[in-house]
Amino acid sequence: MHAPVIFFDGVCNLCNASVRFVIKRDKQNRFRYASLQSDYAQKFFTERQFDASKTDSIVLFEADRFFTRSTAALRIARHLSGLWPLLYVFIVIPPCIRDALYDFIARNRYRWFGKRDYCAVPEPGMKERFLE
Repeated sequence: MHAPVIFFDGVCNLCNASVRFVIKRDKQNRFRYASLQSDYAQKFFTERQFDASKTDSIVLFEADRFFTRSTAALRIARHLSGLWPLLYVFIVIPPCIRDALYDFIARNRYRWFGKRDYCAVPEPGMKERFLE
């Protein structure tokens, strides 16, 4: 089985901070990462016939399935160290409700947190976890 892959918006400051947050709490080095803008992501999605045009913030590929938005975030939190896995209880809330909050934040993320003109370069020692 392959490691789960977190695809994120590589130009979004909030998304990049979220990836750094996950990396610090992913003590088992479970996840791999790729920006949505990367050639790797585009090829990966095409090979699996996944329409990435409907999402621009987060996609989790785990157990041969794609998860997006709040479901992706909760499934990621479930594997982190500390108390973060407790957030997974919110999976019982219908996705239409969870995703409404998620979409509100996603729509405003550039305005609130800013964006870069380029995808961030992984920090030294983390490069092997990024699929670019």
